[in-house]
Amino acid sequence: MTNPRILSGTAHPALGDAVSEALGTEPVACEVERFPDGELQPVVGHVRGEDVYVVQPTGPDVNEYLIELMLLLDACRRAGARRVTGVVPYFGYARQDRRTRAGQSVGARVALDALTAAGADRLVVVDPHTPTLEAMSSIPVETLSAVPLLAAALAEDTPAAAVVISPDLGAVKLAEHYGELLGRPVAVVRKTRLSGSKVRAEELVGDVAGRPTVIVDDMISTGGTVRAAVKVLLAQGAAPDITVAATHPLFVDRAPDRLAQLPISRLVIADTVPPPHAPTLPRRVRTVAPLLAEAIALMHGGEPLDTLLMRG
Repeated sequence: MTNPRILSGTAHPALGDAVSEALGTEPVACEVERFPDGELQPVVGHVRGEDVYVVQPTGPDVNEYLIELMLLLDACRRAGARRVTGVVPYFGYARQDRRTRAGQSVGARVALDALTAAGADRLVVVDPHTPTLEAMSSIPVETLSAVPLLAAALAEDTPAAAVVISPDLGAVKLAEHYGELLGRPVAVVRKTRLSGSKVRAEELVGDVAGRPTVIVDDMISTGGTVRAAVKVLLAQGAAPDITVAATHPLFVDRAPDRLAQLPISRLVIADTVPPPHAPTLPRRVRTVAPLLAEAIALMHGGEPLDTLLMRG
């Protein structure tokens, strides 16, 4: 059996190279030509008859990298690849999994349909914002988790008295997972989202008085959710020793500046997107390359991912 072939888009080539290295295979040659008006045209190397894995998170910029991923999938299909899998560590549009008012689209379903039409036989994602991706997809979606990886990093120096914090109701199950792995209690912040970049935290369920805290979420976008949660924690007497952990460090719209103003002792993140430049924030980056490589090796060999998924 030949090795799986790894092809990287321009969203995060370092991650694609790390996956190739972990698998001991040479990456597929790929060039993405950019026309003056922004149009993209990728050209891929020889993949005829191969099992190809296209590594491309979709963001930021979500729209550009999603279109590039679609074109890469199509290019592989037209080049005669036997099977094409989209490895999308960060899946943009996952937040748009349902309509909250009349006149809205369901962006997650549109993105899934577009990737399927472009030639994806299946997808691999890491800690998507919604657990319903596969239910909306007509092709298999394998969901991996970076939580055990990040929890192991947190366990190195998280104080025994620390409390794991869910910054909103949507992250409660995630916080409980971290709490179980770390052996720490969980508290929950209730928030109201005012806009795409503004939130209002209203109350805390749990005791944090005098205790260090670990805020966990699947992503950090603008930093508004973390900032609102920190405000509530400090108001409730939490110690100014706050750790933040997230799988997807999007860091858009001045997020590094917002977080730098908070008493954050450490930031623990994965590299599902290129780690942000945030020199004033003490951070630890844990790579998902070995996780992706192991999943690809299992899929390429026709093996189930059951043991791998159970770690999540």
